[in-house]
Amino acid sequence: MNNVLLIDFGSTYTKITAVDVEQEIIIGTARGITTVETDITEGLNKALKELFLQTGKLEFSKILGCSSAAGGLKMVAIGLVPELTAEAAKRAALGAGAKVLKVFGHELSEYEITEIAELNPDIILLAGGTDGGNKQVILHNAQMLKNLGKDVPIVVAGNKSVTPTVVKILSETMTQVVPCANVMPKLNELNIESAREVIRDIFLQRIIEAKGINKANKMVDRMVMPTPAAVLKAAELLSIGTNKESGIGDLMVVDIGGATTDVYSIAKGDPTTNAVLRGLPEPFSKRTVEGDLGMRYSASPLLKAAGAELIAKFANADESEVAEYVEKVTADIEYLPQNVQDKGMEVAMGRACTKLGADRHVGQLETHYSVLGQVFVQTGKDLTNVNNVIGTGGVIISNERPNDILKGIIFEDASPHVLKPKKPEFAVDKDYIMASMGLLGEDYPELAIRMMKKYIVRR
Repeated sequence: MNNVLLIDFGSTYTKITAVDVEQEIIIGTARGITTVETDITEGLNKALKELFLQTGKLEFSKILGCSSAAGGLKMVAIGLVPELTAEAAKRAALGAGAKVLKVFGHELSEYEITEIAELNPDIILLAGGTDGGNKQVILHNAQMLKNLGKDVPIVVAGNKSVTPTVVKILSETMTQVVPCANVMPKLNELNIESAREVIRDIFLQRIIEAKGINKANKMVDRMVMPTPAAVLKAAELLSIGTNKESGIGDLMVVDIGGATTDVYSIAKGDPTTNAVLRGLPEPFSKRTVEGDLGMRYSASPLLKAAGAELIAKFANADESEVAEYVEKVTADIEYLPQNVQDKGMEVAMGRACTKLGADRHVGQLETHYSVLGQVFVQTGKDLTNVNNVIGTGGVIISNERPNDILKGIIFEDASPHVLKPKKPEFAVDKDYIMASMGLLGEDYPELAIRMMKKYIVRR
């Protein structure tokens, strides 16, 4: 029997999935409290004990892992113009599975250097200038970062004309400075794959050790990537497919957690109207993460972002009841809904996370008037024709009404400029396997696609 164990070291729980590769079935899933502060293998061992109670003792031919433990991969992105190279750097970081703490543009000041040091990022992505373009800003920023006072891995992804000089400057005080291809080699042209791969490699080499996850190395054959990157990989496989196994087409994934809401889209997103595109081109595989939309740690920021009126409308409750519930779950992040009212509030908060997360992820359509008449201008992706939406994350998976939560992603006639899906079909990752399937897809891509079709996309 060829069994593979897939491990997701999460910030709260370590989740494991056992797969029988030959029979193409999930043998079992389990979870244990993540214990990164003490010994991360404690949480893993608890999960394994639970799994073995379900399945009996198992032997594994391969064990693969991903991680978002201890806050995941935290990054700062720096570029030239906030709307261009700084935004390109941000997209590269998000695509690599990072949580972007802040984006900086133009020449860094002493105050901003102090702020970056206080943010304490795991990696800094330094971009700036197209190839052959502006040199001064990235050179200035390299000189400033040299005096950061912290030894932080830095990925240099800017103007190739000065990349060797930038690397030399930073290497005077930083142990790990890695050059890669420019994230914006030409104006309005994105090239983020090289930076994504370098960031992932640094995560595996250094960040895992810094977060204590290397303690699990004796139990894991290979740590593969950050957890959000694994989810993105799974979404790409399921959408695009391979030469041997077809995908299901354009899709979106909504992952709601206690602290953040991640939204993924695998789609080109070209205009479906006679609109003119404006701004940076969008990556085919896109991830956004919203740090103010969550069910527990970010419940108060969610209330502020969504407003009590919207959540109350979704819950069919009073605004005062919404405020009281948010206060309750903020004070006790392990609180579970106890009655029908609580469950309704969870659905409403989840739907608000979905709505706001999708609103920020998708493109926008604006109407302009010129001497030629009415002109439509699109920024971002038009996802109105996306037919597949997958929900994952605790509130969706454990809820009796997941579709009501996912309805927040649907196009609204009242906001026609927000280009969300119009008639999507919903699927739920009930077994919490998206990240695991991203891991499995590294070695068994066709198998991962078939299993997602079997366990997630039930038509």
